Amino acid sequence: MDAPRFAFFGTPQLAVEILDALVAAGYAPILIVTMPDRVKGRGLETAETPVAAWAHERGITTSKPEKLDAAFIEDFKKCDINFSIVVAYGKILPQSLLDVAPMYNVHYSLLPRWRGATPVESAILAGDVETGVAIQKIVYELDAGPLVAVEKTAIGADEAAPALRARLNAIAKRLLVNIMPALASGDISLTEQEGAQATLCGKISKEDGLIDLADNAEENYRKFRAYTSWPGIYTFFKRGDKRIRVIITQAHLKGKRLVLDTVKPEGKDEMPYADFLRSGAKPS
Repeated sequence: MDAPRFAFFGTPQLAVEILDALVAAGYAPILIVTMPDRVKGRGLETAETPVAAWAHERGITTSKPEKLDAAFIEDFKKCDINFSIVVAYGKILPQSLLDVAPMYNVHYSLLPRWRGATPVESAILAGDVETGVAIQKIVYELDAGPLVAVEKTAIGADEAAPALRARLNAIAKRLLVNIMPALASGDISLTEQEGAQATLCGKISKEDGLIDLADNAEENYRKFRAYTSWPGIYTFFKRGDKRIRVIITQAHLKGKRLVLDTVKPEGKDEMPYADFLRSGAKPS
């Protein structure tokens, strides 16, 4: 069989790891589609996405459309793509693009549970004991496409989102490589999702990281695990008349009590929580 002519839509480092696995298995995309370059940092320098940098190093044709409009789709048709793989791309795919050739998405949950942008964090927040990876054929309705492959895994009691996401991506790489011959031939078996069982998850905001230490300890610990990389969790203390924003950098659950190990008060370096309390600060 000839090498499949496929495109890859993706943006962050997570997607780069998938690309590395595909290339190592002998599957290189003929086209990369990623988010446009953005100005970032204090120097206001233009930076390309991790996926764009990966493609640039390998001389793979790359498109960075601001919009997936008619002009982009006409150019896409000229590439004679057999199918596309989508991993954390960052844009809604219009029906006119889906009509060109099949598109398959790697999703980090057991669909139909946690359709949406934050499935890893949402599984932890809900106290789910298992999650997994689902590869779906994309339809226009959000994460509602028929399933090509699914694999489950348990969520560790103390596992935080970065570690869980890394494990899920390892599963995703293996799953995707295993089904590439079927995707290339079109000889795939699709299983429709049970839409009545669907749950949704939205985007995360900075404000989501706020906790009240008087709230349920287990729920606060789930927030810590889910938001440890971003936005982080924080609370407020008072010292005299001053209100202090405090980021919780390390914590653990002991019985039914949330134990803070290290914190970072605003304007200060990270320190042991016990040292911070000696300053006279109290939860507000």
